[in-house]
Formats: sequence, C-alpha cells, structure tokens
Amino acid sequence: MNRLTLLFLLIFSVKIFAQVSPNDTIRVENYPTDTISAKVSKSDVEVLTDIQESNAPVQTMKFNPTKAGLYSAVLPGLGQYYNRKYWKIPIVWGGIGTGIGITLWNQKQYDRYRDAFVAELNGQTHEFSDVPGITAEALGRTQDRSKRQRDYAIAVTALVYILNIVDAVVDAHLYEGRKDPDLALQPTVIYDELGKQNSKAGLSLSYRF
Repeated sequence: MNRLTLLFLLIFSVKIFAQVSPNDTIRVENYPTDTISAKVSKSDVEVLTDIQESNAPVQTMKFNPTKAGLYSAVLPGLGQYYNRKYWKIPIVWGGIGTGIGITLWNQKQYDRYRDAFVAELNGQTHEFSDVPGITAEALGRTQDRSKRQRDYAIAVTALVYILNIVDAVVDAHLYEGRKDPDLALQPTVIYDELGKQNSKAGLSLSYRF
C-alpha cells in the first residue's frame, strides 16, 4: 500500500512539472517602446526673435532725481524707497526721530526753568523753591542753556532732513552712472617703469568716450 501511494505521488509530481513551461511567461522589459517626441522645432520667426532678444542692449533702470527729491521732502525716507535703497530708510528715520526727541525734551526743560525764573523774579514759589542756593541768576543761566541745546537739536534735525533730500536726488542721478559699462573702477597692477620698485596693487578708473 505504501509503495502504491509513493508511486502515485511521484507520477503526479512529474505531471505537474511537465505542465510548467518557461516559455509561458511574457517578458516585457526588453521590448522596445515606441515613443513620439513632443519637442517641436522652432520656426524661423521664433529663432529670429530669440536672437534679437539675446543681442538687445541691457535695459538699465532709471530714476527721476526731481521725483526722488520731492518724495523725500514730503516724507523723509520716501525718496530712498523710490530709489530702492531700503536700508537707508531706518537711518533717516532714526536721525530725524532722535533730533525731534531731543528738541522736545529740551523745550520741556526750558519751559520748566522759564516758569521758575519768572516766579523767582516775582517772589512767588515755584518748582525749585525748596532747593538751597537757587537764585534768579542760576535759573536764568539754566533756561538759557536748555534753550541753546534746543536750538542745536533743531539745527541738527533740519540738517538731517536736508541731507535726506540731497541723498535721494544724488542717488537717483548717479544710479545710471553706476551701471554704465564705459565707467569702470577695478583693481589693477601698477607698473613703475622709471623706478626700481616692484609692481604694486592698486585701483584704476577708466572712462571710455
């Protein structure tokens, strides 16, 4: 019985193995694929347009100096914004804001000492009446000093305001010059043909008419 069972299993296995053929599988990785190129060649007009755009002169950005100056006069820092010099705006605002702050503080001090000075002259009590050694002369000198410092702060603030306008105008006027290829500032080697010293490194400024 065992022999018959073993013989049956052997015949069954051989039959199954014979039915499996390696040619029954389909391999697609080596089959060539038919692809159609989607790239379309350019027409003569498009090629000519590309050549003209490549050979066209570089367009440099220009700014109007008058407009830049008016912007800075109306609102300090606006001319620098127009010239796209954004990093200068905090400097302008900081300078003018500091000047205005110092002016207001000195004006407040001047008003204090002025009121005390007038009250001292009239024999009235004031803010500094309890301070020993305070006289009308001392209060007069102190108020004059506060007034002088206030005037200096106003002058400095006005100077920063004017420089803000000048900077915007000059920056807009010289912008095109900085982009001019005929005006160049570059490092160079300086040769001393008459002297005995070695060559030196320096800067050369060249301008072509």
